[in-house]
Amino acid sequence: MPDQATTRFPPARRRDARPDALRAWTPALAALVAGCAVLLAAHAAEASAALRVWSASTAFGHCFLVLPIAAWLAWERRDRLQALSPQPLPAAALLMLPATAIWLLAERLGVMEGRQLATLAMLWVLVLACLGPSVFRAMAVPLGYLLFLVPFGAFLVPALQLFTARFIDVGLGVLGIPHVVDRTTIEIPEGMFRVAEACAGLRFLIAAIAFGALYAVTIYRTAGRRLLFLLASVGVPVVANGVRALGIVMLGHWRGSAEAGAVDHVLYGWLFFSVVILLLVLLGLPFRQDAAPRRAVVAAAPGPLPPPAASCAGAAAAAVVLALFGPACAWALDHRARSEPPAQADAGLLAMLPAPAGCQGDAGGAPGQRRYRCGATGVVLRVRQLGPHAGSGMILEQFRQAEAAIDAAAGEDDVAHGLLAQGDGAWRLSRLPQAEMTTLAAAWQRGHPSAGGVRDRLRFGWNSVVGGAGPVTVIGIAAVGPDADDEVKGFAEGVGTVLRHRVDRATPPRRL
Repeated sequence: MPDQATTRFPPARRRDARPDALRAWTPALAALVAGCAVLLAAHAAEASAALRVWSASTAFGHCFLVLPIAAWLAWERRDRLQALSPQPLPAAALLMLPATAIWLLAERLGVMEGRQLATLAMLWVLVLACLGPSVFRAMAVPLGYLLFLVPFGAFLVPALQLFTARFIDVGLGVLGIPHVVDRTTIEIPEGMFRVAEACAGLRFLIAAIAFGALYAVTIYRTAGRRLLFLLASVGVPVVANGVRALGIVMLGHWRGSAEAGAVDHVLYGWLFFSVVILLLVLLGLPFRQDAAPRRAVVAAAPGPLPPPAASCAGAAAAAVVLALFGPACAWALDHRARSEPPAQADAGLLAMLPAPAGCQGDAGGAPGQRRYRCGATGVVLRVRQLGPHAGSGMILEQFRQAEAAIDAAAGEDDVAHGLLAQGDGAWRLSRLPQAEMTTLAAAWQRGHPSAGGVRDRLRFGWNSVVGGAGPVTVIGIAAVGPDADDEVKGFAEGVGTVLRHRVDRATPPRRL
């Protein structure tokens, strides 16, 4: 009889283990899901902006795979949770304060990538507060891989363009081919090549880093090897893209035509990227550690009691309330900026801006816009008046609307960006040579044009909080036709003359 009792009771205890674990995890997971829903609702703009970039840019198309990969990484580490139970840590909610402060700073500066990174940091804090440090450490890899949801890295494009052009310059010099290099333009006897933004290699670099991170955490066990492979995932694609670009120039040299060499550069690019990934895999295989057993998971001992639902809900609520501080401040600042009456109506300012000689105004046009016909070139002048407390985000949104036509007509590989200097300021210049389209955009404040650079964003962000620098006038000039470049420059000169000598006389003095 004792033997029969011994063989009967252990299975009964095993049947009760799963309901006990479920009771321990249910309150914490419910609080986490509710908190995530609130965060997603409060930061829907960041999520929708990321989705638009994923869909529109080939450099970030791989971001659609990040969530499934992170879920797979979490599933692979599910055994680590067997010995753990969630232990909410309400004090961790205080980490929301620096995260939401960084979000507010990025929002005032108009840096969407900063807002998205701060939102992801808020998600990490929410997980830490609801589930506790032990669970957070166990799931650190899948949580960290979510970093690739943020489409960041576009700021590297100019540096990558210059590196690629320099690589081609050195390569052609070694091969003895006569050439001339002007920043990102390379000219050989057979024709001219330009290292466009899409040819800078960003799409290959970002995708290679995402692949390298997945490969490193899957194949290696030690932090040192993972770090070395990540460094290789950065260096190899950059150098490989230089080799690819040099190969395209060489192909044009051998074929006797620049167009013939560059016609299949997209196909060459993806084939070359496949070779780069294969090279990275072969480079890392000799040092693999995936055959080694994972660190043993200690069997669960009679641990602490499951957390009460009130503790889980309190931790989630504290984290969410602190996370909403930044969006609430941003809403209050934007509401104040929108409620400020502009110094002058858009239509009134348009009437003050004369057209250059040879241009005639056309009837019609949306509010705040006027159309002109300058010979065979059509020009649209767009004016938007904003209050003194307008932040960088509001101003850059007006920039995007001014450039909407060229963005709609352009492919990712076609638009060339630059600056048009005027006095002590600059206009933001975008050109689409194939469609003969050119746009200029600038935010005028106190008689100076600003193109939205780093210093401009800092200044606009500060003014949005303290005010005192006067209203902001956003001017957009778009031209389509054979003389698009000349016409937008002529309009810019006329606009500058008027805004310096008329509009800004009414600007109140700067507060000290």
